[in-house]
Amino acid sequence: MKFIVTGHSLGGALAILFASVLAIHEEAWLLERLEGVYAFGQPRVGDEPFGEFMKQRFKTYKVNYLRYVYSNDIVPRLPADDKSLMFKHFSPCLFFGSWLYRGKVLEEEPNKNYFSPLWAIPKVLNAVWELIRGFIIPYIEGPTYTESWVLKLVRLFGIAVPGIPAHCPQDYVNLTRLGPVTYLEDDYRLA
Repeated sequence: MKFIVTGHSLGGALAILFASVLAIHEEAWLLERLEGVYAFGQPRVGDEPFGEFMKQRFKTYKVNYLRYVYSNDIVPRLPADDKSLMFKHFSPCLFFGSWLYRGKVLEEEPNKNYFSPLWAIPKVLNAVWELIRGFIIPYIEGPTYTESWVLKLVRLFGIAVPGIPAHCPQDYVNLTRLGPVTYLEDDYRLA
């Protein structure tokens, strides 16, 4: 019997760390049953040697690792990917934009460290679009896509801080329901 480990945000980080604990302790009987690790909006959890170790273990045990990133979500871009902190993602990401939840496989999400003056205006414009979409999506996709007023207020706040509402689980649920993925390679998984 196979199992999958998944999570959003901190849960996504814990999912990959759970798999790493299995790999470090050489729990082959569990790793052989681990179908995949699917992380949504996961922050960076390790450095480059950690990533290479996990790639090798996932390949050995044929474990799929898919890392979903939605639009301007700030959390997958933290902690910063720089020489002082040395945090790195170790797999390609399935990046989904906010326009119609279209996805594509990328080595790294755009604007990988989030804080950039060049991205300020596009992020705010995208936050305005997400607020508008929150009102119109139930009329386009159906009533099951209705967003709560709390989420709409969070999206309004997101015009000032665009990366926060993009991290809400609602968009990750929507991208799995609505978002087709354009595959750039035949094999984007680590297995």
